[in-house]
Amino acid sequence: MSNRRFDCGDRIRYETVGDDGRPLVRYGFVDDAADEGPGKVLLDGELGVNVVELDNIRMVDIWSVTLRLDGAALLEDPSLRQGLVKLWHAEAEDAGLQITAIHPIETGVGVRDSSEGYALAEMTSAGEQYMLRATKCTDADAVMLAAGRPNRFIF
Repeated sequence: MSNRRFDCGDRIRYETVGDDGRPLVRYGFVDDAADEGPGKVLLDGELGVNVVELDNIRMVDIWSVTLRLDGAALLEDPSLRQGLVKLWHAEAEDAGLQITAIHPIETGVGVRDSSEGYALAEMTSAGEQYMLRATKCTDADAVMLAAGRPNRFIF
């Protein structure tokens, strides 16, 4: 059961599994407020209401917009790493976030800030400072892109 109450009009991130068995993320709005059980949402690009489990939705904020990409080589090759900032920024725009400034670090190649990842960009949203990081996933040959406060990353 979800501990979060959703209100009509809340912007949400819906995580599910696609027909191909791969993770799928969609964005939309809550259509009918609910405390538990299934809830009604309007997903972007669809005309009808979808009934979804509340455990599969999260409020959209800069913390919840993550991007998981197959292939740890994305971190190992500097030329591939340069494209990660633009990919995450496109995801943030799909989510409806307003990123007022984004400044790639070392032209997007980033700076290794741990054995698992890189700090890729500094950014501003809603007057607050954030850092975009790319981290190798421990459970798969994949990379996770996520924003957080500088020096406050917990994965």
